[in-house]
Amino acid sequence: MADRFRLTMAQLNPTVGALEANAEKAFAAWEEGKRAGADMVVLPEMFLTGYQTQDLIAKPAFVRDAVAAMEALGARITDGPALGIGGPYWTEQGQYNAYWVWKDGALVARMLKHDLPHHGIFDEYRIYDTGQISGPYAINGVRIGTPICEDAWHPDVAETLAETGAEILIVPNGSPYHRGKLDVRMTHMVARVVETGLPLAYLNSVGGQDDQVFDGASFVLNRHGQLAAQFAPFDEIIDHVDFERDGEGWACVAGRDDPQPSEWEQDYRAMVESLGDYLRKSGFSKVVLGLSGGIDSALVATIAADALGPEAVHCVMLPSEYTSQGSLDHAADLAKRQGMRLDTVRIDGARDAVSDALAHLMEGTEPDVTEENIQSRLRGVMLMALSNKFGEMLLTTGNKSEMAVGYATIYGDMAGGYNPIKDLYKTRVFETCRWRNANYRDWMKGPEGEVIPREIIDKPPSAELRPDQKDEDSLPPYPVLDGILEGLVERDASVADLVAEGYERETIKKVEHLLYISEWKRHQSAPGTRLSSKAFWLDRRYPIVNRWRDHG
Repeated sequence: MADRFRLTMAQLNPTVGALEANAEKAFAAWEEGKRAGADMVVLPEMFLTGYQTQDLIAKPAFVRDAVAAMEALGARITDGPALGIGGPYWTEQGQYNAYWVWKDGALVARMLKHDLPHHGIFDEYRIYDTGQISGPYAINGVRIGTPICEDAWHPDVAETLAETGAEILIVPNGSPYHRGKLDVRMTHMVARVVETGLPLAYLNSVGGQDDQVFDGASFVLNRHGQLAAQFAPFDEIIDHVDFERDGEGWACVAGRDDPQPSEWEQDYRAMVESLGDYLRKSGFSKVVLGLSGGIDSALVATIAADALGPEAVHCVMLPSEYTSQGSLDHAADLAKRQGMRLDTVRIDGARDAVSDALAHLMEGTEPDVTEENIQSRLRGVMLMALSNKFGEMLLTTGNKSEMAVGYATIYGDMAGGYNPIKDLYKTRVFETCRWRNANYRDWMKGPEGEVIPREIIDKPPSAELRPDQKDEDSLPPYPVLDGILEGLVERDASVADLVAEGYERETIKKVEHLLYISEWKRHQSAPGTRLSSKAFWLDRRYPIVNRWRDHG
């Protein structure tokens, strides 16, 4: 009976639909495990197809290709360690999220996901059937139990595996990031370890997929919940952990212990990684954005520079007579500090042409938000023209506060393909800029130092669509606005709850009204990085037409 078991954990970044590329990445990880003398190499949940596939997995032709790619990969797993990899499994009895285990060219086991998540961004009852709880399988004399992701968030699967002889639990995951997620995962996995008395290896994917970003941060726990190994978040890592048998069973020898960054760094890294992957996996290598001299576009430009390199970021200033000299200077300063291209296209002439064309219909009316929005929409037209002409994806720059209350122009500054700060409240935008100025990491492709001028961070926010305009002319101060939004959106708090917290009822009701009447805009907004557990889109699904209001 073996007294040592080496497990190679491949914390890697798949691409949805790239079956051959994902299979080659899996095989390269297996070869690395083979060179290291591993007994088993494991990859994350649904790695072969990428995750989440959403309704793509409902296409029989896609599943047919995925299973063929899986079987071709399995046939290559000879003369070396076993390979565990996630992929779909379709039968006449059901359609399953499965985990395939191969060794010596043959299928050793196929585990079926039992507990299907149906909360937040997950809706797996829509596309999968519930699999029966499988027992453990043997690899080189060691009995392995494999709860698939959500299976380990509940006691039933792990307990059944322990009762039927499992000695080590290996949990493959596709667990996307949100702020504080590692603590949530760790709490659940410690519970499984304590309940079963078994060591547990938790393996997660990394990389961006649409609005979601998978943060890795894989780990291994020993009996009684002691942390034996911890992988860094967001990095692709292939590393090996060794389990040794003692009188009580198996225990993992202490392995790598990567530090876990602060939530500010993890949020920033998530935005950088999700933007970079969204572009690369979509076939884009460069971006364009409107650089206004304000803080939101400054942060988006900086994120893009860190994701792609400054040379791939094309900034365009689109001033009118309402644009201050300070904004012009600040935009130029930021572009110079980071080495980004900055062009200027004035919108005055185009705006006047539109105004003249509409004059006979607008006659007798007073200028209002209509004329302001014409300016914003003309900027969107010009930026989209540059995007089309030069193959640069247009980035939008609205923060979560603006997206919540509709303080953004549909078909104007909301035009574009991706928005990395969509789930970042305005108050967090300020603090994130300060964090980036004070911190530099080797994964950043932009320059180090104070890359965002302090004048941009310190000046009062303004859309600059009319003389002397300030955001606070239309909205509560951002600390108040964000506090109310955090209650209404993140916590589903009532008006009475927020009044009890010290906010003025009239202000709460105004914010609530703006939140509900802006739903139609959010349904048409670009995707953006999910940072919280209540991001707009899959986390928070509200009707567009909604006449209910909280009168409490």
